[in-house]
Amino acid sequence: MTVMKYAIIDIGSNSVRLMLWANGTLYKKINTTRLAQGLAADGVLGGEAVERTARAVAEFCAEGLREGAKVYAFATAAVRSAANGAAFCARGTALWGLDVAVISGEEEALLGLYGALGEEDGGIIDIGGASTEVCIRDLRVVRYQVSLPVGAVRIQEVCGQSVGMCDAYVSQMIEPLYYPRSCGKVCAIGGTAATLASMSLELPAYDAARLNGTQLSLEWVKSAVIRLAMTPPEERKHIRGMDPKRADIILGASVLLMKIMQKLRLQNIYFSDADNLEGYLAVRGLV
Repeated sequence: MTVMKYAIIDIGSNSVRLMLWANGTLYKKINTTRLAQGLAADGVLGGEAVERTARAVAEFCAEGLREGAKVYAFATAAVRSAANGAAFCARGTALWGLDVAVISGEEEALLGLYGALGEEDGGIIDIGGASTEVCIRDLRVVRYQVSLPVGAVRIQEVCGQSVGMCDAYVSQMIEPLYYPRSCGKVCAIGGTAATLASMSLELPAYDAARLNGTQLSLEWVKSAVIRLAMTPPEERKHIRGMDPKRADIILGASVLLMKIMQKLRLQNIYFSDADNLEGYLAVRGLV
């Protein structure tokens, strides 16, 4: 029996990620390219950010082909909101021979839900570089899915390292977020959640097996915000569990996670290493 092998590339606002899959996830890789850098200021993808991202996608596409995999790519908030997003995708088709699916915020939320929870009830919070998705399923029905135009890179560009500005800006941006009932078990996915989970366990390096399922309480997240606010970005790089490439954006992202947990009345969340990469396969009917 032939086993299909897939390489899925997520062109995110902060990072480009690759998943190689064959009857399960074989491995994942990440390249932090900051595609959304400068997007909040002028609404376009900057030249240097585009070049960094294009190289990362080309490398991951080539790796997938070397592995004998069918390669798919999708792009999220930075590309769908940028005035030159279509041009970026067209260039990608010409350079990589790869059609890039620009997914809506609602679909992005759904990918995260299916990736983290499969068919189970519960919810997800996915803090990205330029957007944040929340999706909740109850009694096998998706009851709520929303994409908010706020993420780790955007908060840093608007608010810098001021925790007060982050708090005010995030409160305004998540004002539409509302769900009247219990969300059940909620998983947090993405780089912000991974970094905070790794900090909570004080891991020297990312370890998916150890991190998956890590519980983060609201009180712990609050304490992490205070710690990060008191630590300059350069010094944050030395915090055990910190991804150095996220040291400058982790404060605002942590404030965002804290405020979402408060708004949804969540006392605990659980990190999931399975995310929208696995979800893409499920939602698109590839597995």
